Amino acid sequence: MLEVSDLHVSYGQSEVIHGISFEVKKNETLAIMGRNGMGKTTLFKSLIGILEAGKGSIIMDGQDVTKNESHQRVASGIAYVPQGRMIFPMLSVQENIETGMQVSGLKEVPADIYALFPVLFDMRHRKGGNLSGGQQQQLAIARALVTNPKVLLLDEPTEGIQPSIIKDIAGILNEIKKEREITIIVSEQVLSFTLAIADRLIVIDSGKFIHEDLRKDVDVDKISKYLSV
Repeated sequence: MLEVSDLHVSYGQSEVIHGISFEVKKNETLAIMGRNGMGKTTLFKSLIGILEAGKGSIIMDGQDVTKNESHQRVASGIAYVPQGRMIFPMLSVQENIETGMQVSGLKEVPADIYALFPVLFDMRHRKGGNLSGGQQQQLAIARALVTNPKVLLLDEPTEGIQPSIIKDIAGILNEIKKEREITIIVSEQVLSFTLAIADRLIVIDSGKFIHEDLRKDVDVDKISKYLSV
């Protein structure tokens, strides 16, 4: 579904991503794990087109999107939930979700969205800025889903969220993958969350991939050391 080859990404003169390559299959959840400042967000911004690739290619469902603008990548099936969620605080919950529907041409919020996120249905007329962090994260995911993506990018979805809500979000992501058969790529530091959702995980360090495992083969102590160095 997504194939990245020899990707190099820079901020100004400073290269942050150094020749990363990976593939993700349809209906697979891949977690990219690493400490702060290791390149996770830079990688995600390059995948959605906020940052330009200096070298390499990004192939989405057989289509080369390396030179495409962000809105073109969204139209081709990539959805992005950024770190910090970035919802519209002055718009209602429903209005926030509707901002994502311009891409898919939907006229009303699909019933399955509110079925996945019942708290959003209950709060659909409340301003987004009045929601808790966990509720805002659910809202950001719902807004991404109404674009009908083939690939869903989630950057640090557990950041600043209490453990009980983290467990809820893990359950929702597993349900989304089961119902929609979409590819999910998540950047994360919380190993328990990763093990609850991911089929495979890759560790990133200083802009390079240094370790990869299927979930069933994960050595928890080893991964924890990578995250705490």
